[in-house]
Amino acid sequence: MRRRARRAAGTALAATRSIHLPHQAMAHTPAQVLVALCASAALAGCGGSAAPPPAPGMAPQQAPAPAPPVAGMVAAPDFTALVEKVGPAVVNVTTSRTVTAVPRLPPGTPDALLDFFRRFAPLPEDGGREFRSRGIGSGFVIEAQGYVLTNAHVVEDADEVLVRLAGDKSEYKARVVGSDPQTDIALLKVDAKGLPVVTLGDSGKLKAGAWVAAIGSPFGLANTITAGIVSATERSLADETFVPFIQTDVAVNPGNSGGPLLNASGEVVGINSQIYSRTGGYMGLSFAIPIAVAMDVAGQLREQGKVTRGRLGVAIQEVSAPLARSFRLDPARGALVTSVDPEGPARRAGIAVGDIILRLDGKDVAEAAELPRLVAQAKPGAEVAVEVWRDGRSRALKVTVGQAPTSAAARPAPTPAKRSPAPSGGRLGLQVSELPPEGRRALGVDYGLVVEGVAGPNAEALLQRGDVIIAIDNQRFSSLQDFNRRLDALQPGAIVAALVRRGDTNLYVPLAVGAG
Repeated sequence: MRRRARRAAGTALAATRSIHLPHQAMAHTPAQVLVALCASAALAGCGGSAAPPPAPGMAPQQAPAPAPPVAGMVAAPDFTALVEKVGPAVVNVTTSRTVTAVPRLPPGTPDALLDFFRRFAPLPEDGGREFRSRGIGSGFVIEAQGYVLTNAHVVEDADEVLVRLAGDKSEYKARVVGSDPQTDIALLKVDAKGLPVVTLGDSGKLKAGAWVAAIGSPFGLANTITAGIVSATERSLADETFVPFIQTDVAVNPGNSGGPLLNASGEVVGINSQIYSRTGGYMGLSFAIPIAVAMDVAGQLREQGKVTRGRLGVAIQEVSAPLARSFRLDPARGALVTSVDPEGPARRAGIAVGDIILRLDGKDVAEAAELPRLVAQAKPGAEVAVEVWRDGRSRALKVTVGQAPTSAAARPAPTPAKRSPAPSGGRLGLQVSELPPEGRRALGVDYGLVVEGVAGPNAEALLQRGDVIIAIDNQRFSSLQDFNRRLDALQPGAIVAALVRRGDTNLYVPLAVGAG
């Protein structure tokens, strides 16, 4: 089963579900249950062999002295003071919205059967009926005047948001000041003053192995604390472009979303947001948004009601070791540019397809996933320095950062035109065909070769049937003969970077040159 990163917000149904014990167990008081368990352990020998009583006149044996602590070991922290300090500022966030029931049949129902139900029989569900859907999450107070941070997915599409304090059980109706789905941050405001507030820490100082704790309302159990360690920092997740997540093994479950992640000093260093799970519940992988990211977003939401981000106008991919070799870059690093917006800031600055961006605004780009975060942090209109790798050496450029739109409309992928078979791609072991004129116009290229099959030295390459090769080592070719002539000039075993158009996306694929 495929693993998925899931939001950790829960539903009110899950949060209020009772925990049922067997009838026999419920007949015992807690003390009786404890005694029964201890007695069972003694009878089974789980607690070790019972020592016989000392003989008359003999002194009882002394218990062995405890072993001295091992040098370098660190005792687990005591979180009791942390809970007393931070707990009152952690809130329970309850949401509700009106939902209309939609009658539906199982996915894959044949059209003929659907038509039958439409015409002759009512569908099994009570379609059209409105009901209230409730959700639950967590949050924490960042200002005594009533500002609360939580996750955007906790309050998404909510008609009503209620915030309840853990300390005095006070409940307030909250207004959503702003929400940013791209970072999963929402800022709430309640009409109250003098609220307890959290202390903010420095998420940039977190290191793997540090103790952390989470406080929230898993399944509606308010002010629950769980603890663990930081597993990794600056973790990239699929479809999460702008957040360098903090990965922990802290138990986070539905209802914890929006609650604080705390360091051992009781300072908030993150907001619990997602879990990685096969079941929907905790499996040892939890992810939090760094508090530095969250507070930057919250500040913009409070001041202008939206989040402004920088824009470069490029599409990028990771630089693998084979690709780095083909570009004569050692070691592999940076973000490889696969396409450039003809009207964007990057094009005006001279950035081209095939450039590898190594630094932006004085910060190294170790992995491609880091570049969107750095660009987003840049202020629109600011001029920043960019270092790119081109033709085997670095070049310094200046780019004026643009402003990213709130959402980007995706262009539909062009429909591939019919192709006629052509001779193979020679030393790459490819079966290719020439892209016809109508296909070239649809893709906006002068010439291309369509991959029909892959064999030989590149049988395991990432090429797919239907990919269109438009350049080799950033050199365009005008015919199949020109394509093979360029390959014939290379030594066997050389790695070339093939620029490929796949649907509406460009990407580079490293290919090995065969003996011919």
